[in-house]
Amino acid sequence: MTFAATILTLYPEMFPGPLGTSLAGRALGEGRWSCSPVQIRDFATDKHKSVDDTPAGGGAGMVLRADVVASAIDSVADGRPVLAMTPRGKPLTQERVRELAQGPGVTILCGRFEGFDERLFEAREIEEVSIGDYILSGGEMGALVLLDACIRLLPGVMGAASSGDDESFETGLLEYPHYTRPQIWEGRMIPQVLRSGDHAKIAAWRKRRAEIDTRSRRPDLWERHEGVRVQSPSGAQRHEDET
Repeated sequence: MTFAATILTLYPEMFPGPLGTSLAGRALGEGRWSCSPVQIRDFATDKHKSVDDTPAGGGAGMVLRADVVASAIDSVADGRPVLAMTPRGKPLTQERVRELAQGPGVTILCGRFEGFDERLFEAREIEEVSIGDYILSGGEMGALVLLDACIRLLPGVMGAASSGDDESFETGLLEYPHYTRPQIWEGRMIPQVLRSGDHAKIAAWRKRRAEIDTRSRRPDLWERHEGVRVQSPSGAQRHEDET
């Protein structure tokens, strides 16, 4: 089954963009997913092809019109979830990405200007999604992030089925640190345990480092993982066998 991605945007030329290269690009060529950008402006009804207007009540900027955007959504409605990329949305998580990747695909709505007329979300079933607490020029970059996260989970894209099992957020923890040749670089040596050949000790070390790094770098993740209040990053201790 092909994972179908439809992107509603004022800048369809941005797609597939970077998703046309590397693993995602190869998967696109193999038909594992499809990319269909749709120009929102095509659904404007006036001679100027207007998609936005001034905010009710006054204020800076422009607001995307509900009638125009709704027409664009309705034109591609087929049961796939509709996601709007907006800083007011729920933070995107790896759990949600896995759910989306297991489905038939997504329709992604990319905002611009000051955002959408709120009535759009009252009238249509749309999931508002944010990729972080910062401001971008539009939703297109967020859409690329969301799609990349989904595409890499599609069957056959990453090769071995277990390729991503240990990566950050898959287990609720940050991923353990990696090393490779040369064994010594600028006086820094690969940890001895990783050179021991003892797979049980290596697995234990990796698990321990994932826990320690998560606790020190992302105490919010550690709290969710453990279900308990943890030390601040400055209070986290490191252990002798980490180096």
